[in-house]
Amino acid sequence: MDWDDLRVFLAVARGESLSRAGKVLKRDAATVGRRVAKLEGDLGVPLFTKSPQGYALTEGGSRLLAYAERAERAVLSGVDDLEGHTGRLSGQVRIGATDGCASFILPQVCAAIQKEHPELELQIVALPRVINLSKREADMAITVSPPQTGRITVQKVSDYHLHLAASEDYLAGAPPLRSLDDLPAHPVVGYIQDMIFYPELDFLTDLGVERVALASNLVSVQLGMVRQGGGVGVTHDFILPFAPNLRRVLMDELSITRSFYLIRHEGDARVERFARVAEELARGIREEVARLEGLA
Repeated sequence: MDWDDLRVFLAVARGESLSRAGKVLKRDAATVGRRVAKLEGDLGVPLFTKSPQGYALTEGGSRLLAYAERAERAVLSGVDDLEGHTGRLSGQVRIGATDGCASFILPQVCAAIQKEHPELELQIVALPRVINLSKREADMAITVSPPQTGRITVQKVSDYHLHLAASEDYLAGAPPLRSLDDLPAHPVVGYIQDMIFYPELDFLTDLGVERVALASNLVSVQLGMVRQGGGVGVTHDFILPFAPNLRRVLMDELSITRSFYLIRHEGDARVERFARVAEELARGIREEVARLEGLA
């Protein structure tokens, strides 16, 4: 068995389909299927159960997965060790994040890292749900809720703050908003309730808000709704510099603190590329949150 066989196996195991694996490997699905069939024949063990829903690992496939991931980390560590003698970083690192962080913090942070390491390829995956590291949807992720299970490392990166905000135009024509008791008289902008994947983002339930007039699963869309005068919404302080027409309200009555966490595969700490990018990423996020909140 060579490394290329394991790469094909890992791609199918993570993508759970030949077509998704083919996109990762830049090969057609039929070729991937033949490689899987040959590997199963060489080993004399079925690695996947095929169904209309896709490819699921068998018991034998699950056992091979652990060895394949260790081999992957060893290869990556070897490449990074050789490149480390030049002091440069290269290769691809995919970073998953909630959309607020991905849209308003990571672009600046990743641009600065890439400028220092021109041969590095940084990819930002913005998802309004939990990032699945085990399927390599990302090499590392910024989340607002630290996972409690899995072979991962969790590092708290930074606190951030949120307040109620509305547009100047909206407030000029709206009913008085002097206290939280006045909030029911205003349309509220927030998350779609059944699409909140982190309990830490369920701000409105704690406020007793029963009806959300304008809702989205994306922070960037909610921001657009508030900017257009759609109502009052819980808004990240670090986003406010990007929306100068918004004004925070009821700051003495409501101030929310949440945290960003950096999560990584447990074994990736030994891969220099991932370790160094994670270090620079955490530092950059802390500095950028502080900078943007200072401008709010």
